[in-house]
Amino acid sequence: KAARQLGALAADELPNNAEIEAEVRTYLAVFQDEEHLERQHVMRSAAIEVMRELETFRPYLTGPVLEGTAGRYSEVEIDLFPESAKEVEIFFLNNNVAYEHREPRRNQPDGPEAILVFDWDDIPFKLRIYSPDVERLNRRGSHGARQMERARLSVVETLVNETPAEAHIHP
Repeated sequence: KAARQLGALAADELPNNAEIEAEVRTYLAVFQDEEHLERQHVMRSAAIEVMRELETFRPYLTGPVLEGTAGRYSEVEIDLFPESAKEVEIFFLNNNVAYEHREPRRNQPDGPEAILVFDWDDIPFKLRIYSPDVERLNRRGSHGARQMERARLSVVETLVNETPAEAHIHP
């Protein structure tokens, strides 16, 4: 809408997702470098904790925390592939995890069955729960954009371990 209001009607006049992501990375490097590295480490470490707790549901980290572009108000996004979305909700109830259930958009044939949001150590999380059949499909971003990256627990652990020492929180 904003692009149309500014008179940019052709898609080629607008930046693509890769160009936007590159600019976000540049901004973060210039204006929030140390803070961003610390935040990235904290959010990825929290993702590891949650992914370990939810390991039976085949978790994958996705979105800005994986890509390294998470801002101050970003959610940690995790995709799950349980046999049933109810299994995850029952797990949360049995473990006294307070969560909010959000309705996913229904215009995507391979979209999530459910979306759960919750806080873990004051870090916001968004879980997208998919059918097990969708796990092997290549997921696209919004509006058919490039393939969405996703990482298993072992990959996220490697990312955290490879993070430069200056990115860790200093006591």
